[in-house]
Amino acid sequence: MKLPAANADARIWVDADACPVAIKEILFRAAEREQVEVTLVANQFLRTPPSRFVRAIQVPGGFDVADAEIANRVAAGDLVVTQDIPLAAQVIAKGALAVHPRGELFTPDTIAQRLGMRDFMEELRGAGIDTGGPAAFHPRDKQAFANQLDGWLARLRQARKARDRAP
Repeated sequence: MKLPAANADARIWVDADACPVAIKEILFRAAEREQVEVTLVANQFLRTPPSRFVRAIQVPGGFDVADAEIANRVAAGDLVVTQDIPLAAQVIAKGALAVHPRGELFTPDTIAQRLGMRDFMEELRGAGIDTGGPAAFHPRDKQAFANQLDGWLARLRQARKARDRAP
């Protein structure tokens, strides 16, 4: 499966309300190292490090307000970090790449299945069936995310080199 190309001006958007601190720290370091803009979007105040590459947008509280903000601002080639399957589907439709904080890459090939599974689990919960919660965040999840991020950053570097070589 071919991943969408990063464009030279690509950004990283973070659905930050439920993003683990360890993932945010990886993103903050990558922002400085690669000079890529990282924007955290949440309905609460977020503390970010002093950086010209890291910013936070606080949106009003409400169902999917942060998701809508990201979906409205994302551009083709951007990377979105989210656990939200419907948001992942929206950004994929716009030509962006979506990755779960645990490192799962959402793709046009897999998103329909993930939406179906999400809806099925929601139906079970609605019927009173205990489906359990997510497993604890593990160091292997952090590593899987870092690997996905590194792949995207490599494509970003290639896009920037191509832009800089262009006449």
